[in-house]
Amino acid sequence: MNGSVIQNMKRDFTINIMKEDFGLTQEELKLFKSLNTPNKIQDFINKIPINFEEDGKDSCYSPRMVLKNNRCHCVEGAVLAALILRVNGFPPLLVDLTASKHDFDHVIAVFQVNEKWGAITKTNHYSLRYREPVYDSIRELVMGYFHEYFNSDGKKTLRSYSEPIDISIFDCDNWMTTEDEVWQIPEYLAEVEHIDILDKTQIANLRDADKIEIKAGNIVEYESEKMKKNL
Repeated sequence: MNGSVIQNMKRDFTINIMKEDFGLTQEELKLFKSLNTPNKIQDFINKIPINFEEDGKDSCYSPRMVLKNNRCHCVEGAVLAALILRVNGFPPLLVDLTASKHDFDHVIAVFQVNEKWGAITKTNHYSLRYREPVYDSIRELVMGYFHEYFNSDGKKTLRSYSEPIDISIFDCDNWMTTEDEVWQIPEYLAEVEHIDILDKTQIANLRDADKIEIKAGNIVEYESEKMKKNL
């Protein structure tokens, strides 16, 4: 099968998804359409308990399975938020934030209002949360996370970011409604080009977070004996 045939099949599949309301049930569609602003979407994502992966296995639930299991972590929440944004007329865009080896990466769902960028996120901590659509560029939005992006030792660890990735490219994988896990999305995010935000001199001169900032950073929304620091 040649490349043009495959591309036509993908195009037809995407058109069919659009005609069929993204393959969502009427109940799902009604719920998502009621979440018709980024604020409402963030409030909804916040109310879903954190997925602590307490069985010891890493997971990457699709949006439908997040609803079924009623839990999600960073990536799962961002993918769900991207879908709800899509239902309400926004493109389903994700940005990957990468940290140094001493911390964990983060994924955010980004959107624009009046040509300004904002973000919806899922986290268990106070800092890496919703960002108002007030930023002129993706870099500016990303830098809005920089000072609070530190590990338990107070080291500031944010190092790079991806450009927004439209995850409708995974429509052929049925990412919105499959009962299978959607690892292809975070794996792709990890592989795309990332833009460094600091040079070596800047990294060497970074000041640690203050003790009171570290204390605030330890506040969590959900508790678990198997809690991971990156959630």
